[in-house]
Amino acid sequence: VQLVESGGGWVRARGSLKLSCAASGSICRINDMGWYRQAPGKQRELVAQITSGGSTNYADSVKGRFTISRDNGKNTVDLQMNSLKPEDPAVYYCTALLPVNRYYEFEYWGQGTQFTVSS
Repeated sequence: VQLVESGGGWVRARGSLKLSCAASGSICRINDMGWYRQAPGKQRELVAQITSGGSTNYADSVKGRFTISRDNGKNTVDLQMNSLKPEDPAVYYCTALLPVNRYYEFEYWGQGTQFTVSS
């Protein structure tokens, strides 16, 4: 299974940007999908998660500004980021949790995509 992110780049402060991630390979089902980020010198943190049923969870720092969505038929997950702040730039990683068997899951990670915010 491979996850490929896209959508990074450059954006003005208070602007918007959309990150996308597509999963491919031998996929029967994807449980949770999510986005993490890691800024230089900081620990990796969860940004947003979405279940296969569409339930979402956000980091407090992005609530009300970021929206995660997914297309189960296409095995994709997007992160719409609005009102971007100077502290938002980081490497953003897409994740996908796939069932291995009846009892276990495995979390796949993308290579990451990054963007910068200009004030």
